[in-house]
Amino acid sequence: MTTDEHTDGENRIVEGWHGRYYEDFSVGDIYKHPFGRTVTETDNVWMTNVTMNLNPMHFNEAYAAETEFGERLVDGTFVIALAVGMSVIDISVNATANLGYDDIRHHGPVYHGDTIFAESEVLHKRELESRDHVGIVTTELRAYNQDNDLVLSLERTPMVLKRSHAEPSAAQPPGWPEGVGTQPEPDQ
Repeated sequence: MTTDEHTDGENRIVEGWHGRYYEDFSVGDIYKHPFGRTVTETDNVWMTNVTMNLNPMHFNEAYAAETEFGERLVDGTFVIALAVGMSVIDISVNATANLGYDDIRHHGPVYHGDTIFAESEVLHKRELESRDHVGIVTTELRAYNQDNDLVLSLERTPMVLKRSHAEPSAAQPPGWPEGVGTQPEPDQ
């Protein structure tokens, strides 16, 4: 038996990642978000169709082959959504609202098969006089492809809960309603 096995025969609920709270952010910190994501042709087709983006650069191979890029490009709004989604684990799991996306820049094209990685740098944070349970955090989100080419940057500003106003626990992490899943036995 190893030292990490349960000797009492009972399982236990173990605390997981609950995300950062307002107090956890410091200006200048950089978070490299886990999990790169390869962009597929299906991603591009779905995003182009769902958003009714009629630019033939995204869905017409014959047209795109005659452009300076020589092939279809991934819809830029998909790249934005992907990069923002990748940042949620570190930036906004505990956000109550996203207040803005500013200074959005596409620095280079994204093609089918590119793998995107993202990082966020904390630029500013401030308390709110009108709401004592949250603070505002502004980050610069940067996305790179597998060749380390910067393909996207933007500023993102969520309103983030303060730790004193959040009550996550191992049994009820952020986003889990009370009573769902495995529950600890009540104290006798």
